[in-house]
Amino acid sequence: MDRKEYMKVNLEHYKIFYFVAKNKSITAAAKELYLSQPTISKYIQNLEKELGMILFIRSKKGVVLTPEAEMLYEHVSKAYRHIDLAEEELMNRRELQEGILHIGASEMTMQHFLLSYLEKYKTWYPNIRLKISNCSTPSAVEKLRNGIIDMAVIITPMEAEDLNIYKLKAFKDVFIAKKGHPLCEGRVSLRELCCYPFVCLEKGTISRKYLEELFLAEGEGLVPDIELASTDLIAPAVAYGLGIGFVPYNFAAAAIREGTVELIDVAESLQERYICAVTLNSRPLSSAAQKMMKLLIEREEGFR
Repeated sequence: MDRKEYMKVNLEHYKIFYFVAKNKSITAAAKELYLSQPTISKYIQNLEKELGMILFIRSKKGVVLTPEAEMLYEHVSKAYRHIDLAEEELMNRRELQEGILHIGASEMTMQHFLLSYLEKYKTWYPNIRLKISNCSTPSAVEKLRNGIIDMAVIITPMEAEDLNIYKLKAFKDVFIAKKGHPLCEGRVSLRELCCYPFVCLEKGTISRKYLEELFLAEGEGLVPDIELASTDLIAPAVAYGLGIGFVPYNFAAAAIREGTVELIDVAESLQERYICAVTLNSRPLSSAAQKMMKLLIEREEGFR
């Protein structure tokens, strides 16, 4: 038989073969499969015809496997064991008894939003392993598109047709200066801020891009004196008098309470930004990811 012709064998015939060979009985196979004995016999005859060889020798006690059938059963039984294991794993994943959830999260969303939800998620689904990638918004979107992560919890990304973006929580950015700085004594414009040294995040982050766009809207370019890789470092750098800082309020709150930095009253209104859950609309979410999305969206809606 031409090798390609094996692909034409009805897979249902192999299923029938498996149960007959396992039970060494057409009667037992028929009972297990809820089929009639003549139907089972017909399937076996068709398989033998398709393969061009005898598989079973009928006897009063049942059937005896030919050497060819023994070899075939060895392979088919392995396939069925794999199918059983796959079904068991799928069941466990559906019931969230096992699995891995890959999340991409920016520094801000991880520290000031996501951690509490991860705690709740692990309480509810302790058998799901969590793999968290700390990355900027652009990097998280890239990893999402490349299939490296299941979902991202990040600052509002650029709208794109391939992304599902769910706004979860609004936040505000603030300008800060060292306590006692002249800029903290009254209202100032963005243009006035340009005359002072600046401390901000390095390029490639969504917050840096947003800050640059604020100044460009006023006809000014941003040339920071110090660029940092972490938002956590901005308030301490400002407290040491290294420049004006631009951060989400949560990252400056402790320093403001401690009195090492102060808010700058900026005349221009700054738009709210959002922490968002982002998924790829072309890739269905796993059961584990669906539960996380449900937790994030429903809890946030309940707080509004």
